[in-house]
Amino acid sequence: MNRRDIADLAGGVGLGAWTAFGLLTMIVIGRAGAPLAQDDQVLAWSLHHRPDELMALARGVTATGTGAIPYLLVVLAGLLVARTAWQRLTAATLGLLCLTAGQALRYGVMHLVQRPRPPHAAWAVHASGWAFPSGHTATAALTALLVILAIRLRAPRGRNVLTGVVAAWGLAVGLTRAALAVHWCTDVLGGWLFAIGWGGLCLCAASWWLPERLIPRPANTSPKPGEDRAPQDPGR
Repeated sequence: MNRRDIADLAGGVGLGAWTAFGLLTMIVIGRAGAPLAQDDQVLAWSLHHRPDELMALARGVTATGTGAIPYLLVVLAGLLVARTAWQRLTAATLGLLCLTAGQALRYGVMHLVQRPRPPHAAWAVHASGWAFPSGHTATAALTALLVILAIRLRAPRGRNVLTGVVAAWGLAVGLTRAALAVHWCTDVLGGWLFAIGWGGLCLCAASWWLPERLIPRPANTSPKPGEDRAPQDPGR
């Protein structure tokens, strides 16, 4: 796919996710933050399915969706995705910019909507702040999208397996937020839609405006003449 095709695809997917996210946000606001029927059903199910082993695993997984881990993964993906030093620096910087700007935008939406969390007595882990959209979910999903992009570009083989593992992690963090009863299931859905929408917008913008020399190419393509070539044998 060329740059225009990538921009069109990313923009289309992002726009679709933003539209769905906007509709969901309007529904939540229209109900003054009250849970939907699906929210109550998922909460009731989680309260009746809480073996100690599962809760311990859920707490461990959910902890990876916040703090330094997502940022370290994005920087590592940026450093590994490119061939040249400038490409690596650009990829890592743009990845961090995408993640931090997304966080700022998400905080703005959270304070605008101000949706309360499920009842405190149901929580199986500490939580703070408003509920919609889920912060852990959005952070992990956006991180997963950026890491998957790097994998698809640079992994020489095994990329499908790696993509599946990273995608499963991004989904699992969101699911643990509902299982631990610190978010309604629509908060989690909102986090996923937010991440897809913002990630698509960032990829679309990068595809349109990033200079060609700073764009990493897939691992199975050869460098252009004069770019990142191996040194010539002095004996030739």
